[in-house]
Amino acid sequence: MTLIDTDVIEDYHAHVYYDAASKETAARLRSGVEDRFEVTMGRWHDRPVGPHPRWSYQIAFKPEIFGALVPWLALNREGLVIFVHPNTGQDLPDHAEHAIWLGETVALDLSVL
Repeated sequence: MTLIDTDVIEDYHAHVYYDAASKETAARLRSGVEDRFEVTMGRWHDRPVGPHPRWSYQIAFKPEIFGALVPWLALNREGLVIFVHPNTGQDLPDHAEHAIWLGETVALDLSVL
């Protein structure tokens, strides 16, 4: 196995999964993120999009804030499932092998990558 240096990570995405019953919780989390961190927020997707089997929105962020943002998400997710992955330019391994789950692990549709 070849070890991969972290300097190949361009940024990270955190995908916050929600449904109709938890959308208010997801909105509260989103507001908290926007108030505290320098991130780029993605659109609300009230349907599965791409490899994501649930409704979601994306939080894009730089590696420099990983150590502050991801623990904050872990502490404040209120039961939401959050999928975090690096972006190295290798979509399949980034989503399948390099992922971090906050909450339950959910099967992704990797065939679209």
